[in-house]
Amino acid sequence: MSAMSDSKISIENAGDAGTQEKFSQIADGKVEKLFRSCRRKRRGAAVVEFAVVAPVFIMLVFGMIEYGRMVMVQQLMVNASREGARVAVLDGATTSSVQSQVNTFLSNAAISGQTVTVNPNPPSSAGYGAPVTVTVTIPFSSVSWLPSPMYLGGKTLTATTVMRRETVQ
Repeated sequence: MSAMSDSKISIENAGDAGTQEKFSQIADGKVEKLFRSCRRKRRGAAVVEFAVVAPVFIMLVFGMIEYGRMVMVQQLMVNASREGARVAVLDGATTSSVQSQVNTFLSNAAISGQTVTVNPNPPSSAGYGAPVTVTVTIPFSSVSWLPSPMYLGGKTLTATTVMRRETVQ
């Protein structure tokens, strides 16, 4: 072990300071030339990598936007159908009052193009404790934020709420 450390010391101490400085300048110049030539060879690599990755990244971003919008609209539809069912189970409820409640709820959320179905029609014809169903459907293409939906274009979103009639006839 002492022989190795002695040889290191002797190599480092060999020659005068001027020789060591010249050697260091030559080594630095060669290293700089080597780095410069590597940079020239990789000049277009970033562009090619971006061209490969960018379409996949853009598709992922648009997919996240589209599915996020679908989840948001679906939740609003569930809430609107629930509001419509709350009106439908009361005494004197009509199909138009239920549809009006659902349409008002969705228009306040800036959603349009929905179809509201009430079963039985009119809801006041249902007996005490009988189920009343309110269904809201919207084609996704009418609520998408993208000009032409890529993933969910032909899908129809549906929300259904069933409540029991509260009034006695």
